[in-house]
Amino acid sequence: MRRTDKHRRSRRCACRVDDGRVRPYLAIPSRRLGITGVFMKISTWNINSVRLRIDLVTRFLAEEKPDVLCLQEIKCLEDNFPFKALEGAGYGHLAVSGQAGYHGVAIVSRLPLKKIEKREFCGKGDARHIAASLPGGLRLHNFYVPAGGDEPDPKINDKFAHKLAFMDEMTDWFSELGSRAKAIVVGDLNVAPREHDVWSHKQLLKVVSHTPVEVEKLGGVIDSHGFVDVAREIVPEPEKLYTWWSYRARDWRASNRGRRLDHIWVSPALKKAALAGGRKSFRIHDDARGWERPSDHAPVTLKLAL
Repeated sequence: MRRTDKHRRSRRCACRVDDGRVRPYLAIPSRRLGITGVFMKISTWNINSVRLRIDLVTRFLAEEKPDVLCLQEIKCLEDNFPFKALEGAGYGHLAVSGQAGYHGVAIVSRLPLKKIEKREFCGKGDARHIAASLPGGLRLHNFYVPAGGDEPDPKINDKFAHKLAFMDEMTDWFSELGSRAKAIVVGDLNVAPREHDVWSHKQLLKVVSHTPVEVEKLGGVIDSHGFVDVAREIVPEPEKLYTWWSYRARDWRASNRGRRLDHIWVSPALKKAALAGGRKSFRIHDDARGWERPSDHAPVTLKLAL
């Protein structure tokens, strides 16, 4: 069947709307959170190849029913993204920034997406960021920060230098946000910033993802706009929090050598909304790490009170 011109334009910009209709945003009762009003459920997940794990994505959508799911490391171009499977799952608003075999980010939504933006960092042409506006004046940013390679020395490791420069650029950009901005930053930021965000603080101080310079750079991004690290506001230390477990472990749950690499932040204007539901509003879905042929990352979810 021949595609319409409208359909072709949608594929090129990788933003899809069900049958050309824009769905109205429906207020969802949040009695389960113990609060009044409505909430928006936002999840983030480094899927480590969306085509390989599309069944896991649709399972997660069916079971958890987020309003919005942000994916990282989709590892495909826009033309190869599984639009039909996600539309069939009830998610007709899709924004994708893809790259053949590497990186790539996407926003999968039941809600209308407007003002789609793909920002290039460090002049490398990598697909590591996509942003969209959601109902209620919210601006959602989905990031996949460079992992940084194995050697934590920018002088001898270009990948690590790239990671540090990427976070510097994030800092400069977010410092320009207005004080009333309703911004949400999610994604695999590839830094576990706090002592109890890793299985062993002492043993990982010289391991990429937890080195002092990475923690400092990520802190600079947070401070650039006073972002709220939702996980640690709701679940303070010393409780351990992990979102990633290496494939190398035979029994990842028994060894539990994890790191908190995946994050949800909100701007100060959304702090009250992010924390209103308390502990019930935030979850790391570590059960998904135990699914068949899983990603090494677990999804993370926030219910944002509106």
